[in-house]
Amino acid sequence: MSISSTIKSIQDTMRKDVGVDGDAQRLSQLVWMLFLKIFDDRESEWELLQDNYKSPLPERYRWRNWAADAEGMTGDELKQFLDNELFPNLQQLQAKGNDQRAHVVRSVFEDAYNYMKSGQLIRQVINKIQEGIDFNKAQERHLFGDMYEQLLRDLQAAGNAGEFYTPRAVTEFMVRMVNPRLGEKVMDPACGTGGFLTCSIEHIRKHDVKTVDDEAQLQAAIFGIEKKPMPHLLCTTNMILHGIDVPSNIRHDNTLARPLISWGPKERVDVVVTNPPFGGMEEDGIETNFPATFRTRETADLFLVLIMQMLKNGGRAALVLPDGFLFGEGIKTRIKEKLLEECNLHTIVRLPNGVFAPYTGIKTNLLFFSKGTPTTDIWFYEHPYPPGVKSYNKTKPMRIEEFDVEAAWWGSEADRFATRVENEQAWKISVADIKARNYNLDCKNPHVGEQEIHDPEVLLAQYSAMQAHIAALRATLKDVLAEALQRGEPA
Repeated sequence: MSISSTIKSIQDTMRKDVGVDGDAQRLSQLVWMLFLKIFDDRESEWELLQDNYKSPLPERYRWRNWAADAEGMTGDELKQFLDNELFPNLQQLQAKGNDQRAHVVRSVFEDAYNYMKSGQLIRQVINKIQEGIDFNKAQERHLFGDMYEQLLRDLQAAGNAGEFYTPRAVTEFMVRMVNPRLGEKVMDPACGTGGFLTCSIEHIRKHDVKTVDDEAQLQAAIFGIEKKPMPHLLCTTNMILHGIDVPSNIRHDNTLARPLISWGPKERVDVVVTNPPFGGMEEDGIETNFPATFRTRETADLFLVLIMQMLKNGGRAALVLPDGFLFGEGIKTRIKEKLLEECNLHTIVRLPNGVFAPYTGIKTNLLFFSKGTPTTDIWFYEHPYPPGVKSYNKTKPMRIEEFDVEAAWWGSEADRFATRVENEQAWKISVADIKARNYNLDCKNPHVGEQEIHDPEVLLAQYSAMQAHIAALRATLKDVLAEALQRGEPA
C-alpha cells in the first residue's frame, strides 16, 4: 500500500470513532501519532550513528515498546494507557542532562490530546501507521514529505485551521528572493506549520551545506515561534521530517507577549520570512508591550514593528501583508513611516485574488526590505494570473513556475537593483511621492487601464476585497478615535 493510501485508510478509520469531531481534531490526532512513529524511526538512526545513544523517553513510552506489536495492547487497556500514562508522563517529561530532545517531546505533548474513544480503533490506526510508514527508507521519507505537505494543505478545509498554511509557491519565492545563507540566523516569529523554515532549510542546504559541520551550523540557525498548539506540533514534526534532529529552537509561545525593547542585540537575526496572522485582534494588554506610538491590537501591524526590532543592521525580511496595511491610516501610517525611515522597502509584489482561497479572499502583498538604510524608491510588481487562469482555487493553486518572470527581473540589492526596468507589471515610485500620499502604499499599476469585468468569481473576489477594505477603514477609524479620546481631544 502506498503512503498516500495508508494515510487515507487511517483517516477513514478515525472517522468511525465517536470522539473525533471534524477534520481539525482528526488531523491533530493523526499528527501526534505520526510524531511518535517518526521520532522512533529517527531514534533507530541515532542508535546506529551515535555511540551510547540514550533515548529521552522512558522505555515503556517508546513507540517500539507499546505500539509496534500488532498484537499488543488494544481496547480499554490501550485507551487507559494513553490517557492515564503516556500523555501525562510525556507532558511532564524531564531532560536527562542537557538532552534537548526531551524538551522537544514535552513541548509537542503539552497541548496534545487523545480524542479517540475506542481502543480497538486506536489499535487499527496504530497498526496502519506501523505497517505503512518507514521513515528510514530514503524513498519513503521523500514520499512522506510530500504527503505531509498534503496534510498541511488539508488544514485549509479544516475550519479556522486554514490559517496555518501558506501556499508552497509563495513560501518558495519569498525564501528564494531573500536568499538566506549558511552562517545566518533565520527566524519566523509566527511560524505556523513551518513552511517558511523548511523552505529556508532546503535553500541553504542546496547552496551552502557541504560538510557535517555545515549541517550542524544550519541546524543551530533555524528559529521559529508559534502561539497555537496544533500548528506548533505540526511544525516540530515538519522540522524532524526535514532533518532538524533536535528542533529545540521551535518554541510554543506568543512572540508578541514580551516587551519590544527586551529583544536585545543577542537575539537579533539576519533573515525573517513570515506570514503573520492578519485580520485578527490580539488579547487585551498585548499592545502595551509596544511603544505608545505603535499601540494597536491588529496582529499583523504589531508583527511588522517587532520584525524591524528583531533584524540586525543589514538583515533582510520578506512578509505577507493584506491590502488594508498598504492604505491604512492612523497607527498604520506611523508604522509605515518608521519602516521607510529605518529600512529599505525596495519591493512590493502585489498578488492577485484567490492565492489564499478558500481561507480568505483578502488581497495580499509580499513586502521585501532590509534594515539599516532608508527607502529611496519602492518597486511594485503586479503578479498576473497565468494565461487561461481567472482565479486560483483548491484544485488549481498558484504554481512556483509563475514566479520565474519576477525572479529573472529581480536583480540585486547590492547594486540597488540597477538592472530593473519598468514593464506592464513593474513600476517604481519615489519615497517623496509616497510621503506626499501620506504613506499610502496602495499604488495601482499605471500601465493597466480600467477593465470591465463580468466573470462572477472575479467579481465575488473583488466584493470580498471591498468588504475587507471597509473593515480595515473601520479599524483605522477606531484607532484614531481611541487616540483622540486618550489625548482628551473632541472626537
